[in-house]
Amino acid sequence: MRALVQCRTAALGGHVKEWDNCHHQHIAYNSCRNRHCPKCQSLARARWLEERKAELLPVEYFHVVFTVPASIADIALQNQSIVYNILFRSAGQTLKRIAADPQHLGAEIGYLAVLHTWGQNLSHHPHLHCVVPGGGLSPDGTRWISCRKGFLLPVRVLSRLFRGLFLDSLRQAFAQGDLKLSGNLSHLADPDVFFQWLAGHRKTEWVVYSKRPFAGPEQVLEYLGRYTHGVAISNQRLTNVSESEVAFRWKDYRKDNQQGVMRLGPHEFMRRFLQHVLPAGFVRIRHG
Repeated sequence: MRALVQCRTAALGGHVKEWDNCHHQHIAYNSCRNRHCPKCQSLARARWLEERKAELLPVEYFHVVFTVPASIADIALQNQSIVYNILFRSAGQTLKRIAADPQHLGAEIGYLAVLHTWGQNLSHHPHLHCVVPGGGLSPDGTRWISCRKGFLLPVRVLSRLFRGLFLDSLRQAFAQGDLKLSGNLSHLADPDVFFQWLAGHRKTEWVVYSKRPFAGPEQVLEYLGRYTHGVAISNQRLTNVSESEVAFRWKDYRKDNQQGVMRLGPHEFMRRFLQHVLPAGFVRIRHG
């Protein structure tokens, strides 16, 4: 929070520009360069996208999203590094394993995954956005195998394997004593309660969906620009900031993207925003 508050102010220093012909001076203050700062990500995003252009293939691209239930999101908030790493690992293994199955694609695929932890109302909603090319290398590495036009992999098969892999890893993390469960989750610290709670999640359907393919490589880059270096909320969405409230525009996806203005007290707004500050050094963009 200190970095964001001090960004582009005298607190971080700066430099003075002066025009030779009129001697007009302009003071430019330094940026905080914090990856959670909405003012500092545009340049990083542009540089990253320029580096990615050479990696795009002339094929269809698909957008696959892996989401965990709300109750597991609560555990993730208290164990960010552990649970977010499980999310990356489980989603990646799911994509590769199903794609390698001859009954589906029978190819070794690659993907790019980006972690998002927020919803439009700043609630804690961890999910993984994956950009996947529509095909991969044959098992012997000698040829390209394309997926069916407009279809990558069956989402129900992806969902059930993802659920199993994720819950197996979460169970192992608990058994090793790696999970911290306190506050409203303290009752889950009891092994019998935790394993019973875990078993209940194996009976529910988890949300994995694959959006229609992108129109082309250019649209892939446009999409990546929105997700790779985004922060929980941009300055453009703010409509009012005062001592008593912070108001911002949001879309309610449960009501056909109905738009509205959410008004929160300053402390509640800060609490919601800070839920999405990642642990130091955590990598939120990964390739597989």
